Amino acid sequence: MPQPLRTGLLAKKLGMTRIFKDDGTHVPVTVLHLDQVQVVAAKTEETDGYTAVQIGFGKAKVKNVTQPQRGHFAKAKVEPKMKLVEFRVAPDALLEPGASLSAAHFAAGQKVDVCGTSKGKGFAGGMKRWNFAGLEASHGVSISHRSLGSTGNRQDPGKTFKNKKMAGHLGVERITTLNLEVAAVDAEKGLIMIKGAVPGSKNGYVLVRDAIKRARPADAAYPAALIEAPVADTPAAG
Repeated sequence: MPQPLRTGLLAKKLGMTRIFKDDGTHVPVTVLHLDQVQVVAAKTEETDGYTAVQIGFGKAKVKNVTQPQRGHFAKAKVEPKMKLVEFRVAPDALLEPGASLSAAHFAAGQKVDVCGTSKGKGFAGGMKRWNFAGLEASHGVSISHRSLGSTGNRQDPGKTFKNKKMAGHLGVERITTLNLEVAAVDAEKGLIMIKGAVPGSKNGYVLVRDAIKRARPADAAYPAALIEAPVADTPAAG
């Protein structure tokens, strides 16, 4: 029986570094940062026809937020956010608007799926874009060593079929990398370190969720790991 879905996290990719294990070996990691990640809205079956959690990242200037968005954030009693995303969740995993999510939502060693927008490479040839072999270096081939080769037949069908792999725009695509491992978590600084590479460029937004092809750890916080709001000190009665 599949595990009930819980929300994922929205983070910013800071770049890559490495961490060292106790035995001295090092692990290359991508560092993801959580900045005031809060629940902005909860979608329910009764009102929206499905259950989901909308979360926001960072803090936006009020002058850069549209009037309808200001009302949306005001309803949730949260500051305007830089970016909003939605995660489908189980009905019992809905969260209250205003709740702050912690990096401890994921545990070290857990498998996660990371979704981001790949780096843009501009107009690329067939060898770079599709890993074509190119033409031979000799045997009469001149100038055209990196060309595609044939792109179709002759008079019949008299055209190049659609979706033929050819030179063109490369990158800037939504990519999800499955089964990446969480190498370490720093809840105080809001950092998640993912083993290996993650789609996207530096300072790009990525979505991190529980791996759909791997079981979630039994000790994972459900429905989510939250940052408790600081309790205001009550003045002593004089």
